[in-house]
Amino acid sequence: MEFIARPKKNYKEKIVPAMMEEFGYTSVMQVPKLLKIVVSQGLGAATADKKIVDYAVEELTAITGQKAVGTISKKDEAAFKLRKGMPVGARVTLRDTKMYEFLDRLTSSALPRVRDFNGIKADGFDGRGNYNLGITEQIIFPEIVIDKVKKIQGMDITFVTSANTDKEAKALLTHLGLPFKKN
Repeated sequence: MEFIARPKKNYKEKIVPAMMEEFGYTSVMQVPKLLKIVVSQGLGAATADKKIVDYAVEELTAITGQKAVGTISKKDEAAFKLRKGMPVGARVTLRDTKMYEFLDRLTSSALPRVRDFNGIKADGFDGRGNYNLGITEQIIFPEIVIDKVKKIQGMDITFVTSANTDKEAKALLTHLGLPFKKN
């Protein structure tokens, strides 16, 4: 029997009917869905020490369960002592099964580990139905062994949806289990 992550199962069984009723969709194909999740880290200190990118790639790979890649600068920037082609970060793009597994781990085990957590801010939408979430410490993920962490880094998590408006995207992400702050 194949394993199906909870958010994926909930999407098919509960979220689609709820969204159809809430927004008055006439077809199941109109209901927005989560297309991909991009997890990235910008590493400004990587210009001085190249190993920082390697550590970040290892940590992102452990957190997401998929091989992360290092990113390089596209142009020179004298103010940051940056040359074209220097490593500046790490990222990983999750789709389908791994995306839903990561979402499940994020909502059920990682976010509750944040100190004084009251929910995530609802102002990270971009106007096109995508949501950006910033996390200040990578140690909230249970996959990270705190003793092996060289430096505490933050990361950005981008949820890309097929929603046309921020209202639809927020409803979708709320149904998927993201705990937004109550106003």
